[in-house]
Amino acid sequence: MKPPARIKPWMSINEMAVWLREAPTREAYQRRLVIWLTTLYSFHAHQIADMLQVSRQAVWLWIGQYNKNGPEALARKGRGGRRWAFLSWPQEEALLRSLEAEALEGRVLTAKQIKSRIEKKAGKEVSLSYVYRLLHRYTWRKIGPRPRHVKADIETQEAFKKTSHASSKKL
Repeated sequence: MKPPARIKPWMSINEMAVWLREAPTREAYQRRLVIWLTTLYSFHAHQIADMLQVSRQAVWLWIGQYNKNGPEALARKGRGGRRWAFLSWPQEEALLRSLEAEALEGRVLTAKQIKSRIEKKAGKEVSLSYVYRLLHRYTWRKIGPRPRHVKADIETQEAFKKTSHASSKKL
């Protein structure tokens, strides 16, 4: 049978006992306990996994992290958060504040226009779905339709109304 994993001596047994007792959370205690059991009692990874009701891969991962970077490696944060955001929260808010000023002036903002501004700010290409998710995140929505088309000519419309046939006016 293969020998149990070896743990690098980052700290003494007494220091490790104090480190184990001072674990801030249950998860941290569990990770530290893996190191403790492997160091002190030379348990195999599959035995520790059975005792602690975790996967073998997790045990090997924690042992590897500890051996590579020491006790600090096991004091990591969770996996949540915005790891792949193109812009930070303050950058997004500043961009939308500048767009809000234009929207309040009556300019029509489309997702494609916003996309080009985000790409300039982020320095990389973004998808149109990113723009829609950004707008949804800040509860931006289309309030109502435009009062008139941008390219509409009022004089031409009035002339058409005067010269149109009577049958079309009944509708």
